[in-house]
Amino acid sequence: MKKRTVLLLFLVAISVVTFLDRINISVAGATIMADLGLTPSQWGWVLSVFTISYGLMQVPLGVWGDKRGHRLVLALIVLWWSLFTGLTGMAAGFVSLLVIRFGFGIGEAGSYPCMTGVVVKWYREQETSIAQGYIWAASRLGGALTPFVVLPVLACLGWRVAFYLLAALGVLWSIGWYLWYRNAPREVKGITPAELATLPEARPAAEKVVVPWRRMMRNGQFWLLLGMYFFYAFGSWFFFSWFPTFMEMGRGFARAELTYVVAIPFVMSMIGNIAGGYLSTRLSARYGLKTGRRLLGVGGLALSALCMFLAAFIPGKMQVFVFLSLCFGVIDLMLPSAWAICSDIGRQYAGAVSGAMNTAGNIGGFVCATLFGYLVQATGDYNAPLFVIAAMLIVAAVLFLRIDPAKPLVEE
Repeated sequence: MKKRTVLLLFLVAISVVTFLDRINISVAGATIMADLGLTPSQWGWVLSVFTISYGLMQVPLGVWGDKRGHRLVLALIVLWWSLFTGLTGMAAGFVSLLVIRFGFGIGEAGSYPCMTGVVVKWYREQETSIAQGYIWAASRLGGALTPFVVLPVLACLGWRVAFYLLAALGVLWSIGWYLWYRNAPREVKGITPAELATLPEARPAAEKVVVPWRRMMRNGQFWLLLGMYFFYAFGSWFFFSWFPTFMEMGRGFARAELTYVVAIPFVMSMIGNIAGGYLSTRLSARYGLKTGRRLLGVGGLALSALCMFLAAFIPGKMQVFVFLSLCFGVIDLMLPSAWAICSDIGRQYAGAVSGAMNTAGNIGGFVCATLFGYLVQATGDYNAPLFVIAAMLIVAAVLFLRIDPAKPLVEE
């Protein structure tokens, strides 16, 4: 087996664990709210406080990975968030849960920026969207597996034990990653000269990475990328935060039905990510980066906005399930393109650029998760926030239309 295949399996595995750890609190949401006596607005803060620390630490941890090397940095951040995953099971109330989830977000913040930095070293420009497609599909697989993992444990052992078990998975991955991975592909044990020849040209090992933030921030493409991802996150974070509670309390699905109700949209998203990775590569090869990336980005965001609007507008249980499943699948057709653009325009600063983009997304996710709770508490209607989310996805589509992946932020 090629070492690049082993590498991708490592990244896929931790992407699954990342979202198992992240989505489990949403799946157990109604039970935790009842157990700790939390109101909808308080629960909105519990879900969104993660995005504050997650957003704040995206850039620092992405830059740290670029500078220090992803072998140590990824191992440390996975250990960190696994600790706080376990601590979540010990929460005694609203305040302790806020503090723990804030700490949890600090660790998870570095995962995808660092993975993007790894991908740049192991995949050529035209291949990065395929790798990102598998990585993000794995994250959705984690979301799809969460109800199958959490709900049985919740029923038999309680919600706290589910967090303890998931924390152990992260610890095991950290140990395996640190033992196997090396910061330079040529240092990985057993890699052949033939495989090294297929990888991107390595940068000098002694070269110091200095991120030219001022030059990047003077480039309008940088702000278009951040703005697009901010508004996109309104749609994605609904599924990461309020979706299970919305289906249970807003549309009347029974607890026993949540397994497939939560899993199927994430499976659709997983398919969307894999398909989006390959389509982005093929369309970019045929029409160029500019048109190829845009076709999926704009089309996916616009169609997902329509599905979100229909889910809010049309009554019924199964109808909303169908439209929201389609929404999540279509919206993530664009995700590999968005993260590949970080490599396209960021080049050797891909970790920093992807960290900045994801920071903007998490600010959008924070606003969405918090606003959702207040809108529900103020109106008593779980549908009203979906109209807002649909509008935000349209804005994201318009911004994506103006991004040009063929132009690097900083000329080398």
